Amino acid sequence: MKVAIMQPYFLPYIGYFQLIGAVDLFVVYDNIKYTKKGWFNRNRFLQNGGDAYFSIPIASDSDSLDVVERAIAPSFDRLKLLNQIQGAYRRAPHFAQGFELLRECVEHDDHNLFRFLHRSILATAARLSLDTRIVVSSTLPIDHSLRAHEKVLAICGALGATTYINPIGGTALYSAPDFAERGVDLRFLQPRPLEYHQFGEPFVPWLSILDLLMFNPADEVKAMLDEFDLV
Repeated sequence: MKVAIMQPYFLPYIGYFQLIGAVDLFVVYDNIKYTKKGWFNRNRFLQNGGDAYFSIPIASDSDSLDVVERAIAPSFDRLKLLNQIQGAYRRAPHFAQGFELLRECVEHDDHNLFRFLHRSILATAARLSLDTRIVVSSTLPIDHSLRAHEKVLAICGALGATTYINPIGGTALYSAPDFAERGVDLRFLQPRPLEYHQFGEPFVPWLSILDLLMFNPADEVKAMLDEFDLV
């Protein structure tokens, strides 16, 4: 049983979905603290040949709340976001494909931040033909007061994981011997460099998955999901 665990993000880069495709069961944290400087509700897209940010505004609340306790701001202008992305990509060769996904996610009428993000992850995974089972962390029978690697190990134990796969950026966070003691093989996913045509301008890497869908046919995007190494 291969398992991965991630925070919920809004239309993240391809590595997130490569991770989903690499495992049998993908856990999305809902009972994890929201951080303002994180990527929960924002990402990058291509605008005028460079990268720019798009975001979902969050209602003001206590910084101690978990993602599942946070709300989207009533001021969130869904049409404005759709128009922003439309203006940036309307000349892209596969605009309809990417914009259809964006519309499905943005028009989801739920003000709870986690449910909104979770819905977007499920919608994107479906568009990419990923059939990995995706579960929410708070539904698992573990001690949810645990933190960091101890919580990850508890989740692996509850799910009967034999392999835990983490993004390559987590190499300094986890120790292979700690996992081996629990009978779990620790691996890290390293996306391979990829490049594709973006309006003929110098390539801007690691943008939202939307960018790939705007510029590449669906079958090529699906093939890109396998462009990674496990180390």
